[in-house]
Amino acid sequence: MDEETAIRRLKAGDLAGLEFLVLRYQVKALRVANLITRDLPLAEDVVQDCFLRLIRAIRSFDSQRPFEPWFLRSVVRAAVRAAQQAKRNLHAQSQAEEDWFENLLGSLQSAEAEVEARQTRQSVQDALQQLSPRQRAVLVQRYYLGWSEKEMVDELGLRPGTVKWLLNAARTRLRAVLEKGGRDETR
Repeated sequence: MDEETAIRRLKAGDLAGLEFLVLRYQVKALRVANLITRDLPLAEDVVQDCFLRLIRAIRSFDSQRPFEPWFLRSVVRAAVRAAQQAKRNLHAQSQAEEDWFENLLGSLQSAEAEVEARQTRQSVQDALQQLSPRQRAVLVQRYYLGWSEKEMVDELGLRPGTVKWLLNAARTRLRAVLEKGGRDETR
């Protein structure tokens, strides 16, 4: 079965279509939700709820558009809402975060460079914890999911200037926290 067939079957009420979509997107959706919520059990709940809502929401999906960004947008929104409701700083790290920061920092050869990379990675992770869920979300969409600003505009339904502003604000806040050694003194 391919994605198009799965969507068509799910629209017709056949849960085999949902099963295909879950198998295809569950891991990526969980990584996205976990990067935003910073709480694996909460992220699992968010993703499960998104797949359950998909059963109804699929009827409004425009088959002319790509499914993945449409679905992941709902995951991002749900994760932001869940993280905001939780109102707590979460310190859980996932393998997805480790992989993301490994790619971000590149592969380092020497032991000294590896120690420095781990310290840098930890500093970035600590700094990300100081950002709001919405700020973490835009950084995840841009740098983890690799969405272009245009894709973010299209998928989030925002104006280009708003997307640029959100990204700039999140990067500026992240930079400020990193420069202060991971402590956000604005809170």
